[in-house]
Amino acid sequence: MTTKYKIKLKKFAEEILQQRIETAKMAMLNAQDAANSEEKSSAGDKYETARAMGQLDREMNAKQYEEAKRELSLLQNLYVLEPSSVVIPGSFVKTNKGDFFICSGLGIHSVEGKKVGFLSVKSPLAIPLLGKSAGDSFQFQGQSWKIEALA
Repeated sequence: MTTKYKIKLKKFAEEILQQRIETAKMAMLNAQDAANSEEKSSAGDKYETARAMGQLDREMNAKQYEEAKRELSLLQNLYVLEPSSVVIPGSFVKTNKGDFFICSGLGIHSVEGKKVGFLSVKSPLAIPLLGKSAGDSFQFQGQSWKIEALA
């Protein structure tokens, strides 16, 4: 795989994280608006419960917002222009079981018609990959994996 492809993967991941940031931001604002607009009624407990639920929603979305911002910042600092001889953050890894980009845990996506798993460095699969080279084998979930190529 070429450096161009890694740059494309990084940009794809950045776009996903930007979408997550926007979605979490909007959900956070909507939850706050809902909590603020809850009208006090004769059923005071219902009012307090609705406000508390709105505040909890806002806090949950705020956490997702901050986490996506943190992940985006880390991703933007990944250097992907030069290949590495070992798997590191920013590496594209082709194995006998699939292709992976070590950046952020975003799941499996199709990029240029090829399925690629976007893995966080802390993911269970990335951990045994880190530090390995092309041609190396490792065990994961009782199966033998082999690194076919590395960029």
